Amino acid sequence: MQISFLIHNAYGIGGTIRTTYNLANTLAEQHDVEVVSVLRHRDQPVFRPDPRVRVRHLVDIRKGAPGYEGDSPEYRTPATAFPRSEGRYDQYNALTDRRIAEHLGSVDADVVVGTRPGLNVHLARQTRRGPIRVGQEHLTLDSHTPALRRQLRAVYPRLDALTTTTEADARAYRAKMRLPGVRIEAVPNPVPAPGLEPADGSGKWVVAAGRLAPVKRYDLLVRAFDQVRAERPDWRLRIYGSGKQKDKLRALIDELGLYNHVFLMGPAHPIEPEWAKGSIAAVTSSLESFGMTIVEAMRCGLPVVATDCPHGPGEIIDNGVDGRLVEVGNVEAISGGLLELINNDALRARMASAALKDSERFDPARIAERYESLFGSLTARHGGGLLHRARGALLGGAYAVRDAGRSAFTGQRKGRTA
Repeated sequence: MQISFLIHNAYGIGGTIRTTYNLANTLAEQHDVEVVSVLRHRDQPVFRPDPRVRVRHLVDIRKGAPGYEGDSPEYRTPATAFPRSEGRYDQYNALTDRRIAEHLGSVDADVVVGTRPGLNVHLARQTRRGPIRVGQEHLTLDSHTPALRRQLRAVYPRLDALTTTTEADARAYRAKMRLPGVRIEAVPNPVPAPGLEPADGSGKWVVAAGRLAPVKRYDLLVRAFDQVRAERPDWRLRIYGSGKQKDKLRALIDELGLYNHVFLMGPAHPIEPEWAKGSIAAVTSSLESFGMTIVEAMRCGLPVVATDCPHGPGEIIDNGVDGRLVEVGNVEAISGGLLELINNDALRARMASAALKDSERFDPARIAERYESLFGSLTARHGGGLLHRARGALLGGAYAVRDAGRSAFTGQRKGRTA
């Protein structure tokens, strides 16, 4: 089977990029796999692809590179095909519109997978007849603006399948988007085994990692750790990551006199050795579309204290078994969850062991099997492509009437997973 992933920028750092490589690398053991990056801004990818995975780009924005196109008039012209209400719109333009359309119009693959809403729109409207079209949702339906949801509802019926990272988000798509004929499946992100010894639980460190962004609510974690410090001054907190909240968090740490207890460590790659130095992980977000850091920490043998926010934590953590779920936005609940594990070595050790075992269900081999099953069933449903092409022709005719004379987007700017 030939599988082609379309991604915003395969050369950057981020959860979607890492997830795509984890999945592509595993699928490449049995299939012909490529990762097509719309943009290329550095010479080599941060995450190392398997040698069997072909990585190529559509637009080169490396200044000084022979193929640099960042100053071309077409690159400076706003996009009309990529939806204006999508969060990455400012990075798309007439050149990316054209290159994506050319790629999808001639793609040599059995399955084409889009990895964000704007690219799924391109996928739905511009992929040549024949390949199975699968859109991935790495955020959540409810996190999209009403304008974007309307745009997705208009074109997603052309997809063959849509995958979400949680059952909760899959239910939201089934209930709110009215996508007849589109298979909606919850498939969690793959997280590989870290390749190092798991945490031994001896370090008196709580570890957190992620963007220093408002949604992560590290301010609550710092305030909660002030309460932890009052009872257990022998414990410390490390927060890994970068972002716009760094100065505010530093000021809060200084205000609370926590400069010897809470440390902003900056970004770390790879992050696994840093998880393994700790004994507890903390996630205090107000929203998590999945929760990659939760699984990463569990795979390193750490129990996680996480806010029970939409959507991921409650589908990853078995509360009281391999971690602890606490109330969103509640400083006392967060500190209480941390102290429960800090003050009970036996409980912490039991949860750590359970976290290590339970997180195996996110191994890339298991997730790849689920995708293989999905792709196979879609191919069988389409009778080797004949039914798919007929459906595409019918939908194409219907949408051609609606789209005639205008661009569709101009002027619009919990259960556990198995």
